Amino acid sequence: MELLKMENISKSFSGVEVLHNVSLHIETGEVHALLGENGAGKSTLMNILAGIYTKDGGTIWFNGKEMDHSTIKEIENTGISFVHQELNIFNDLQVYENLFLGKEIKNKFGKLNKKQMIKETRDLMQSLGVDIDPTELAGNLNTSKKQLLEIAKTIYADAKLFIMDEPTTALNNEEIDRLFGIIRKLKTERKTFIFISHKMPEIFEIADTYTVLRNGEFISSGFIQDVTPEEVTKYMVGENYSSSGIYEERKLGETVLEVKDYCGKGFQNVNFKIREGEIIGLTGLQGAGTSELMQTIFGALKAESGQLFVHGREMTGNSIRKAMKNGIAMVAANRKENSILPDMTILENMYVSENVIHNKRQHISRKEEVKKYDKLKGMLNIKANSCDDNITNLSGGNQQKIILARWMNTKADIILFDNPTQGIDVGAKSEIYKLIMKLSKEGKTIFVNTLEIPEIQKIADRCIVFYHGNVQAELEHEKINEETVMLYATNAVYSKERQV
Repeated sequence: MELLKMENISKSFSGVEVLHNVSLHIETGEVHALLGENGAGKSTLMNILAGIYTKDGGTIWFNGKEMDHSTIKEIENTGISFVHQELNIFNDLQVYENLFLGKEIKNKFGKLNKKQMIKETRDLMQSLGVDIDPTELAGNLNTSKKQLLEIAKTIYADAKLFIMDEPTTALNNEEIDRLFGIIRKLKTERKTFIFISHKMPEIFEIADTYTVLRNGEFISSGFIQDVTPEEVTKYMVGENYSSSGIYEERKLGETVLEVKDYCGKGFQNVNFKIREGEIIGLTGLQGAGTSELMQTIFGALKAESGQLFVHGREMTGNSIRKAMKNGIAMVAANRKENSILPDMTILENMYVSENVIHNKRQHISRKEEVKKYDKLKGMLNIKANSCDDNITNLSGGNQQKIILARWMNTKADIILFDNPTQGIDVGAKSEIYKLIMKLSKEGKTIFVNTLEIPEIQKIADRCIVFYHGNVQAELEHEKINEETVMLYATNAVYSKERQV
């Protein structure tokens, strides 16, 4: 039975057409993958379905009834629930308050029934296999638990159709498996899912059917079992797609950064050196300490002991400003909370870090900043109408590119990338890999923290594998593969040695 039918949907912003006669058909009880590059129109189409945007043309039928110009609340009441890519968590509220916001349980006297809401939150979390205290302040949760809370909010809504936009971005493998188990269970109850992801293994594991959009137009749809990942990727990016490797051997310079017996939140006794032009991949299971190590090098977290040397000089009393002054830049994970300035324009977001470093300037030359923006826009293939648009008008992938442009604008020579391709499509990922390689050839020294081993294989000279905050292995490029990395990341190598 067809649950959702969107026919010939069109939408324009400021005279620019972003959707052109797009159609989407979804059956009850299926997981339907909605695919396309950033800017392909996926989020716009889903925002129309969710009542956030109004369509310019076309028709929408849901559960046998036509929907026209419905509000967000009306859409939710019909049985459609949306897990957004950018988390909508209120950090100043407790977990249970986030879950029940707008649908609070009250007693017969009209007062909030806090005890019942906490109980139902605890029961829901236990049924999902999620270890989250209902009374914990949401702002104290790490990113993966915030993501799980966002998913729990949607599931509690008891919808007929769940829209999930990049729901696994911040989850580790165990949490992803648990989420997929929940999806499969709900499918047996005739629940339906629109699943948006750029991770092909996930798509081919969980989806039944797919639709591909490109440049605001419908390209293809069908059953997942009838296509290959390579075919789907070509639908997404066009015939120019190439899956060939990015890595190139290069001549490396002298040591530019060294840590000795470095300890901090989530890691301990870390020792390594990195040379000019070298690309180091950091990886491990979620919570292994790699992200915390990066944040400590950048000064966002305080070092507890040990030494950090930059260009041969010890950097003491670490702070973000001191790191920036020493030529260190960081593209942080979770751009919504840690990177973008939502009330500023694209141009302002790009030049803010440069002008923090050179804070003695009394005036900012708009002409010079626009010139630099235009150059970086072309280099990074940023899709934006005007640099004076608000940064939140951009897709998630293009927001990430603006953050990259921000740090390239500072001329930093050590760049820390924490999950740099988060929420970015396969075509844009390839562009970023090429850019990282190009920067290394220009003498930039680069750290990349990611859970995706194929990503490290494509760009890294070495891979440093962490387990519970400790360095388990350093692998040269030719030895980097998923099996070897996971053996160290899970401590399976040590376990095998103990069994011998």
